[in-house]
Amino acid sequence: MTLPGFPEAAPLAGLAGGVLIGLAAAIMLLGLGRIAGVSGLAAKAVGLRGSGIAQGGAWMFIVGLPLGALIVMLASGGIDAAFANPATLAIAGLIVGIGTRLGSGCTSGHGVCGVSRLSARSMVATMTFMATGIATVAIMNALGLEVL
Repeated sequence: MTLPGFPEAAPLAGLAGGVLIGLAAAIMLLGLGRIAGVSGLAAKAVGLRGSGIAQGGAWMFIVGLPLGALIVMLASGGIDAAFANPATLAIAGLIVGIGTRLGSGCTSGHGVCGVSRLSARSMVATMTFMATGIATVAIMNALGLEVL
């Protein structure tokens, strides 16, 4: 299935991924009474946070994320991820980590879990990172560094 103007789009894969993210968040919330915010789980896994899920459970979730992606990649015949070099990805990851701490949570915590719980703080955070992402793409496109 292709979308007009977006020949590389994969809406069914995106839908499946969204369903799996929602399912994981629901299992964490309903099964363990915890929010599936990746930044909080990562902080717990490495000992930067003292409350919430057990450290072993946090490690299982954090290790399961790339393992799940690896399984999908192997099952689908590979993924073309030639969009950025390792240095750019490392710098971007560092900036996201700083933003995560400043924003008291990451996109999965605020966007998936917080908004679904009607948290005002999460709604503001989600609107902020969506607006920032849209503005960044618009600025990069205006500078000739076409992103989309």
